[in-house]
Amino acid sequence: MHELSIAMSLVEMTCEELEKQTDGRVEALHVRIGRLSGVVPTALVSAFELAAEGTPVEGAGIIIEETPIRVMCPVCREERAIEDVQNFRCASCGAPASEVVGGRELELVALEISSVTAHC
Repeated sequence: MHELSIAMSLVEMTCEELEKQTDGRVEALHVRIGRLSGVVPTALVSAFELAAEGTPVEGAGIIIEETPIRVMCPVCREERAIEDVQNFRCASCGAPASEVVGGRELELVALEISSVTAHC
């Protein structure tokens, strides 16, 4: 389950960013995952909860944006999204498309960090 190693990397990167902040708590991580990345979003969420236990990131949410597969159509010369991983054809003209230009993403896009204020 490579999602656990990805989740551990996300926790590590987030903890490094928290060290730069003077005071704050991570509310959520925003992650972009392409359909061809090989990452199962539900497995990543479960792995993240496990990896975050006992760290400053524990309790933070993970918000996943799934990105479609995009190919460059050699006929239209346009970038097109495709839905079927078994059919890499332009949705407009039907031409076979072999150049994948998107859908492999695995990115930590943003962190939601709230300020922690002590109340007496």
